[in-house]
Amino acid sequence: MINEDIKFMKLVLALAKKGEGHTSPNPMVGALIVKNGQIVGRGYHMHYGASHAEICAIEDAGKKTRRGTLYVNLEPCAHTNKKTPPCVPSIIKNELGRVVIGMKDPNPLVEGKGMRALEMANIQVVCGVMEKQAKELNKVYIKHITTKLPFVTVKYAMSIDGKIATKTGDSKWISNDKSRRFVHRLRSISDAVLVGAGTVIKDNPRLTPRHCRVVNKIPKRVILDSHANIPLKSRVLNTREAPTIIAVTKGAPESNVKKLKQMGLEVICCKSDKNNFVDICDLLTKLGKKGIASVLVEGGSRVISSFIEERAVDRIFAFIAPKIIGGEKAFVPFGNRGVSKIKDAVSLKDIRVRRFQDDIMIEGYPNW
Repeated sequence: MINEDIKFMKLVLALAKKGEGHTSPNPMVGALIVKNGQIVGRGYHMHYGASHAEICAIEDAGKKTRRGTLYVNLEPCAHTNKKTPPCVPSIIKNELGRVVIGMKDPNPLVEGKGMRALEMANIQVVCGVMEKQAKELNKVYIKHITTKLPFVTVKYAMSIDGKIATKTGDSKWISNDKSRRFVHRLRSISDAVLVGAGTVIKDNPRLTPRHCRVVNKIPKRVILDSHANIPLKSRVLNTREAPTIIAVTKGAPESNVKKLKQMGLEVICCKSDKNNFVDICDLLTKLGKKGIASVLVEGGSRVISSFIEERAVDRIFAFIAPKIIGGEKAFVPFGNRGVSKIKDAVSLKDIRVRRFQDDIMIEGYPNW
């Protein structure tokens, strides 16, 4: 690995990130073509169904590709999918002499095949440049393509004494405006936003992204409603704003389910867990099959606890506001039985801390 490769791969990763929130379930990919130390072509995968980054860079370079070096953060594909042709034949046809790759594509349809095809065409291939950063960028894609399950992020806001709502259930607003704007950003780059029916009944939220840069991405709204009791005037049922999925169990009355379907809502019937609520693992399997690669879980307490109990959480964002709510009956983020010993507590790794005015945000990944 040479310094020049690292320099250009950093630019590639920044290019790839421009597609954040638009490419799912595809990965974010950027590409540069460099010749004699100068960038002659650049491109990135702009949105699902659009041309791949390598093709965009080749088209941008025009006739300057011969003997040039292609930098790309993910292994080029050699297979044809439903939307776009493979990139490898175009790389070979345009006589690129060297390809520098951030990481191998974990997609079973690719997974080394692209690199082998390039090497068979006598193109020098270097893989693993800034691999850690490349994997971090596309962690959602990696989880979904290897497990067929969505990458799950849990988000909650609490007071400094660990309460997410008062004893009456009031929670507006614990966090400040800047924190909430960040959450809208999280929504905008997620494929789905998930809450329980209790949150809908209590807060009547819209669950749509606002105040953020990604304006064309509207995530699906997923409501856990075991018995399909959600009020029919709830704002989340307005499908003109965003598509909504209601997850129910077999215990939901057929008449209730029929009303929801008549309103244009998608209803998914899931297995029941031990408490006769929607089985989280079954739901995630069904969402993954629908191409939903990322889910943002926003509550409430029972729903968040269910995800933790099932070890179905990949990342947590905890917003801590400098407020004291108090009260034994005030709501806490995790309402499960808990552990008996500190050594059994769920620990977080890869911690990042950020400040939004007086709020503190902690981001971490459960160390399952």
